[in-house]
Parts: sequence; structure tokens; C-alpha cells
Amino acid sequence: MASLSEEVLLVVKKVRQRKQDGTLYLMAERIAWGPEGKDRFTVSHSYADIRCQKISPDGKAKIQLQLVLHTGESSTFHFSNESSALKDRDAAKELLQQLLPRFKKKANKELEEKNRMLQEDPVLFQLYKDLVVSQVISAEEFWANRLSMNNTDQSLFNHKQEVGISAAFLADIRPQTDGCNGLRYNLTADIIESIFRTYPAVKEKYGENVPHNLTEKEFWTRFFQSHYFHRDRINTGTQDIFSECAKQDEKGLKSMVVQGVKNPLVDLLSLEDKTLDEGYGVSMTPSTSNSNKTVKENSNSAIIKRFNHHSAMVLAAGSRKGDATTDQTSETSSTDGNSRDSDFFQPPIKKVRLQEAIEYEDLQRENGSKTVALNLKKSDRYAHGPVPLQSQQYATSQDIINSVNCIRHEMTNYKPNLTQAVSSSTASSAIAALSPGGVLMQAGAQQAINQMVPTEIQGELKHLYTAAGELLRHFWSCFPVNTPFLEEKVVKMRSNLERFQMTKLCPFQEKVQRQYLSTNLTGHLEEMLQMAYNKFHAWQTRRMLRKT
Repeated sequence: MASLSEEVLLVVKKVRQRKQDGTLYLMAERIAWGPEGKDRFTVSHSYADIRCQKISPDGKAKIQLQLVLHTGESSTFHFSNESSALKDRDAAKELLQQLLPRFKKKANKELEEKNRMLQEDPVLFQLYKDLVVSQVISAEEFWANRLSMNNTDQSLFNHKQEVGISAAFLADIRPQTDGCNGLRYNLTADIIESIFRTYPAVKEKYGENVPHNLTEKEFWTRFFQSHYFHRDRINTGTQDIFSECAKQDEKGLKSMVVQGVKNPLVDLLSLEDKTLDEGYGVSMTPSTSNSNKTVKENSNSAIIKRFNHHSAMVLAAGSRKGDATTDQTSETSSTDGNSRDSDFFQPPIKKVRLQEAIEYEDLQRENGSKTVALNLKKSDRYAHGPVPLQSQQYATSQDIINSVNCIRHEMTNYKPNLTQAVSSSTASSAIAALSPGGVLMQAGAQQAINQMVPTEIQGELKHLYTAAGELLRHFWSCFPVNTPFLEEKVVKMRSNLERFQMTKLCPFQEKVQRQYLSTNLTGHLEEMLQMAYNKFHAWQTRRMLRKT
């Protein structure tokens, strides 16, 4: 059944599958069907594996929903509830219409990644042809753990640069007339991401209403029709779902004004327009009442306020992600980019600003040597080092000198006696062993065998070793077998090994023996497979004894 962490989006009861009553479940990543009275799913399809959905035509006696997979297989569900069959089918269909496009993009990305890996690695491509194309194992078993391993390797040295937000991204959304007194906005994924990053309140409203209350098209239509988007308007009588967003932005703008700019080298008051300078005896006190302001002045102040808030949010969106990645526990940075850490950990802000103004990194002398990060694509080569020395007694230099002097003394008194050094029988046996075809000349014969085998046969044998190693890696990874999933996998991998031996190894061995040599070139491969068979037989024997 569904795991505890799976989110169930829709449950439809009284759904038949192959003339058997059951319940249909639409979850976050898959759709599943389980028969009544049982606690397991007999039909389960990931959304990424579904190519399309089909429904029965209107007026047909049976209200059905058919799922067509990428493999060509299909599953048909019959909604048998007489009172709400059509309603249940339409609810499942609409939810699938929203979920399938998301996982279709994910499936396309995985397919592109698989094609890229096969094109860049000829050995992997040959292994794919030997195992998957010849139907020794399935494609899912072949790609298991390979995509995740490749993604972790890629993430070590492929870092996507974060693109900044343009201050004029809202101005770039230019509406077009549709010919019926209406406007059409063309939104791209980059524009939507910029809106979400700049205005988190809009992203929060999107998550609350889409797709539960509104479709994505209806949400953006209301956004562009709302007062929140047209905040330069004076009349605010229209109430919509974005009214709270404007209130939150108003509070945020007030907090920014109260907080001020923490850069001591920036004086915003110096930018204020003054008719008379200080010392002329005239004090211009701004009026606090709004009654004397005209409608035009209110409109202008609203536009200026919106520009200031938009600029502040764009700056905050650029610094928000950097602050989150550098320190998860620190407070969010202010709009001018200054952190709020205490002076105990950092020097005073004014001192830092002065250093930034007078010091340039390009003119600084490099104090330390640059280091290069170690990026290991094949960690086994790096981990394989020299063999450690065994504990034994080592001779000192004086012992070696004494030994040399002793040998030199014995050699001065040495008189050779060649007639009694080796017996005639021992000499004849040594000559026979060192003659071609002798016991000690097997290495030379083996070298001749290697030279006799063509390079095509050697390459084919190498491919067999690679394929057998891949199958045996899956087989030995199942031990210790402590879960039902591993039990099912080890049985399947044992049958895959037998299929590989019958379809690949035996024909190659017969071909080599018939055309080239009588020597068994696949003996080592057969020993590896036999060890796996023995392990499987021992595990199966212990399993049967446990059951009895």
C-alpha cells in the first residue's frame, strides 16, 4: 500500500479493474488501484511512465478511464458508482491533466540524461546493448542507481549560476490585444520565477489557490486585474485575493523606512530638494496633513512609493538566496545588503565600508598559494595505494657488511667441482622442463595463444567480462537478504545470470573452441558465475530450513 510519507490527493471508491471491484488512489507521484479487502496495490503506475489518458465517449454505458504507458501497455478503470460515476471520472481526469505535464518534463529530462550518458561512454553503450537490448535484464534494472550516481558526480563540479532579477521585468510584460476588447499576457517561466522571487506573498497565494481553488490561467488573470498589480490607482475599493499582499508590502515598506540605510557613507537626506539652503532664516517644515494634497500629488506619491518598494524587493530577492546558502541560522539581510550580526563577530560597518572604498582585490598581493579542489570521478583508483609492509626483522647495515666480508672470504678458498654438482638425471629433467612444450614453458605457450586470438575476439571477451561484472554487482548487492524486496531481486538476478550464461557465454565459448582454440577462455567467467550460484543455493537452503 502507500507508504507513510506518500501524499494521497484523491481517493475514488467503487472502481473496477478487470471485472474486480476496488479503490483508485491518486498520489503525489503515482496512481494505484487496490482490490477490496486487500492491503496491497495490484496496479501501480508512476506519472512519468504514463504517456496519455483516454476517456470513454459520452453516452456510452460504461464510464471508463484508460491510461496508456510509454511501453504501449494500458490499464482501464471502470467507474461503477451509479450515483457519481461521471463526477468521479471527471475529477480523476482533471487531476491527471494537472499532474501528467509536470512529470512529463521530468521524464524527458531523464531520457536526455540517459542518451547523453550512452553517447559519452562507449563502454556503457556496449553494456546496454549486451544486457538490455538482448533482454537479459530490464531497462529499469540497468539504470537503477546509475542516474543518481551520475547526478551526484555532476553536482560536484557543475554549479548552475544564479541569474539575477531585472528591475524592469514587470515592464517587459507587454499585453497584446486579442481582438475582442481583451488583453493577453504572455508569461514565461523566467518571468513567473522573477515574480515569485521578488514578491513572496504572491508565491504564497499561488500555493494556497492553485490548483485547489483556481487554475493557473485564472490565477494570473486575477493577478493582472487586481489592485495589487495596478497599485498606482487611487481607488482601492475592489477586494480580491491579493488585498492581503498589498497590506503586507505596506508593513514591509514602513519597516524599511524605520530601519533606514545602515551604510554610514550614504546620506539620503542630501538628495532632498530645497529651495533655500541652510542659514537664510527660513525653515521649510513639511505639512503632515493630507487634506491639502491634490489627487495628482497622491497619484505621484503612490507611483514613487511603488517604485521604491519594487527596487527594494528586487535587491532583497538578490541577497535572499545568498544569505540562505551561507548561513541558515542567521537573520535575513536588510534591503541594502548589510548583515545584522553583532560587532563581536564583524568589524564596525563604517570601517568595512571604508575598506571597500579604498582597497581593491585586483591590486592585492597574493599571500598564499592557490589550491585546486580534488575532484575524484573514480575514487577506487585514488583509494588503491601501496601494499603495507609486513612486520618482519630487518638487517642493519653492519650485518650486511659482515655478510659481504664472510662471502668474500669463502670465495677466496672456493674450488669448483662441476662433475659432482648435478646428477645426470636431474640435468636431463631440467633440460626437458625448459624445452618448448615443457612444464616450465607453459607461459610461452600461453603467450602464443594470446597472439593467436584476434583482437575482435579479445574485445568481445572484454564486453562479456563487463556485462558479467554488472550482473554480479547487482546480485552480490542483495546480500544480506533481509527484506522482501531483496528476496525478489536476488531470485530475479539469479535467473538473469542463467539467461546471460545461456544466451551470451555459451555461444561465445562454442564459437572460440570451434574456430580458433581448444583452450577454455571463459573458465574464469564460469567460476565467477558458479560462485554466485553456490551462494544462492546456500541462501535458499537456509531459507527453507527457517521456514520448516
